[in-house]
Amino acid sequence: MTGKKLRWGIVATGGIAEVMVGDLGRVTDCEVAAVSSRTAARAEEFAGRHGIPLAHGDYRLLVADPDVDVVYVATPHAQHHEVARAALLAGKHVLCEKPLTTTVAHTEELVALARGRGLFLMEAMWTRFNPLIRLLRDLVAAGTIGTVHSVRADFGFAHPYEPTHRLWNPALGGGSVLDLGIYPVAFAHMLLGEPTSVRAHGRLAPNGVDAEAAMLLGHDDGSHALLGSSLVSQPAIAASVIGAKGRVELPELFFRPSVMTVIADGESKEHRIELDGAGYTYQLRAAAEAIRAGALECPEMPHDDTIAIARTLAAVRDQLGVA
Repeated sequence: MTGKKLRWGIVATGGIAEVMVGDLGRVTDCEVAAVSSRTAARAEEFAGRHGIPLAHGDYRLLVADPDVDVVYVATPHAQHHEVARAALLAGKHVLCEKPLTTTVAHTEELVALARGRGLFLMEAMWTRFNPLIRLLRDLVAAGTIGTVHSVRADFGFAHPYEPTHRLWNPALGGGSVLDLGIYPVAFAHMLLGEPTSVRAHGRLAPNGVDAEAAMLLGHDDGSHALLGSSLVSQPAIAASVIGAKGRVELPELFFRPSVMTVIADGESKEHRIELDGAGYTYQLRAAAEAIRAGALECPEMPHDDTIAIARTLAAVRDQLGVA
């Protein structure tokens, strides 16, 4: 692909697709070549607003399109596996919204398929590419706050119970854990690794999806993470990383931070950045660079992490009694 733009195809035309198209325009040597939606009319309207050359009324047409190199999957969770699998089978690289799939088995299947075909595949965990999150990882690695003993993070908001809405609909992978809880869980995995014990408590909506969850992830060395997700309350969407010599505070919104405070050795230091676009740009640049280099994954969000996070999410949902 040297000397030509990396051509992206966007599957679905919802809010996240709108944001991604905008941030892709900020990445050098990338362009949006095609979009698909459930109907040709929706795809054409989206394409017209964003100046996208090709519009398809079926994702199968997009993944078969020879003018597409990379497929970005922005559908509801329950369709991720089907669309990503079709794209990989068509020889396309894939960046897929989180969670990569709704089950551990499907996640492992997609990873094996991508590796077997020599294609790039990544769960779109954009938080890990944020400059302040990169700095956080560097500070932890350097021992600035000492050994990390605990992580605390919450993501939630109150949303009216609408059984057909994607947040609540079990057929679309609804529930607080898959949609919101994945952020604090992935944040804790990044710093502490996969837990050796998972404990969850919460409540279910009338249709059986999880309305909220409190999670305690434990590790053999005694370190732990206290995490929460909710569709029925308004927690601070913030995170703390607590070590033996200090701590790091990430205020709202911790998953796309523009400010971070480091408290260590009796001093407090604030770090600030101006986000590039909506904040997805860092992830898109990294994915594009990896694809051009022939890599199958990014070190910030490797396949093994995606599978480990899927195991934790499955354990939480099982304990809550989600069918």
